[in-house]
Amino acid sequence: MVRTYEEAVAWIHGRLRLGMKPGLKRMEWMMEKLGHPERRVRAVHIGGTNGKGSTVAYLRSILQAAGYSVGTFTSPYVEQFNERISINGEPIRDEEIVELVQTIKPLADELEQTELGGPTEFEVITAMMLDYFGKKNIQDIVLIEVGLGGRLDSTNIIYPLLSVITNVSYDHMNILGDTLDQIAAEKAGIIKSGVPLVTAVNESEAWDVIAKTAAERKAKTYRLGVDFTVSDRQATAEGEQFSVMTPFAEYPNLRISMPGAHQVENAAVAVMAAELLRLGYSFLIDPEHIADGLATAAWPGRFERVSDHPLIILDGAHNEAGIRALVETVRTHYPDKRVHVLFAALTDKPLERMIQRLDELADTITFTTFDFPRAAAAEQLADLSSHRHKASTGDWVGWIGGKKNQMGSDELLLITGSLYFISEVRKLLKNNAK
Repeated sequence: MVRTYEEAVAWIHGRLRLGMKPGLKRMEWMMEKLGHPERRVRAVHIGGTNGKGSTVAYLRSILQAAGYSVGTFTSPYVEQFNERISINGEPIRDEEIVELVQTIKPLADELEQTELGGPTEFEVITAMMLDYFGKKNIQDIVLIEVGLGGRLDSTNIIYPLLSVITNVSYDHMNILGDTLDQIAAEKAGIIKSGVPLVTAVNESEAWDVIAKTAAERKAKTYRLGVDFTVSDRQATAEGEQFSVMTPFAEYPNLRISMPGAHQVENAAVAVMAAELLRLGYSFLIDPEHIADGLATAAWPGRFERVSDHPLIILDGAHNEAGIRALVETVRTHYPDKRVHVLFAALTDKPLERMIQRLDELADTITFTTFDFPRAAAAEQLADLSSHRHKASTGDWVGWIGGKKNQMGSDELLLITGSLYFISEVRKLLKNNAK
């Protein structure tokens, strides 16, 4: 019997040995045993390649500003495991994790003896979340982020009020497919019959798949740039300012603190989603709730300025589209800075194309590795770079300490790559700051 928080988390992470097993059969089995808690969760389902977490943050902040209690399910975590299941941005308590594991572990043990086999780590965490929000602590609404893909993701057991697909680009190609239409077909799997869809997908190859699926399922679609639009965007010292026009209202001079054109898109998607919750499900959301919610929204590890002197920014850009958005944001907001890049990534990413884009931005670039099963070696990453001033290090902790002491006011240290790596760096810098 699991009795402590440490035992509970160790058991959950122990499920990693089972790897990924796409499909919903094990989730259906567990939901049946639990009395179908997923049917009692009022949810928004958020998928896409990039921007899921930021979109969750914007929409949560809007709903909170309107006075609602909002559950969220996100991954990966940045500071502590518990934040994957949160209420109003606050991770659930250690004791609650223990109670949930005490409920789910006997089911996992029983399931392991069937032909379906034992549930994976992500399936276990998803079942914990649905049991929590469906039975133990029911919320006004729960924002559920897709883990990987959509069609066969364990979160796809839900039937949401609203579906969101932020965008479609290349990532996890060994699982989702190596063309945009294949990847889009997996993302489109979360579209449910008669459930409205909000999306910022703009690549024609991906959009054709999304539009066809939505039409087949009679899901009314709201597409950024067509059904709702962004205008008057300008970079500010604090982030971004812009206006959003939906089919139902206009929201001028909105502000966000997370910089980048991609964050403006994520925020606009959240505004459209909030509109549909107001109109379709009687959520009492006023224009000031939208403005206040966007202005106060934050998401750790996404172009996060963790130090001003010296200037250090963390960004979990973990695929080519993420790196592209990061490079554009740095050039827009810090055009006069000398940029030093520290990069670490997982081996299953399009590393050559990612590094090529960073090479074009950086004045110097240093590659490192970290303690994670799929982390690429520092030398492997450096071999893919053609930069004149490239280096590699196995000691990123010491390297950051040394770099901080050398930097001047005209320099920027940009630490990017895997979100798992960003999580480790963030912990180090926060502890040092204390």
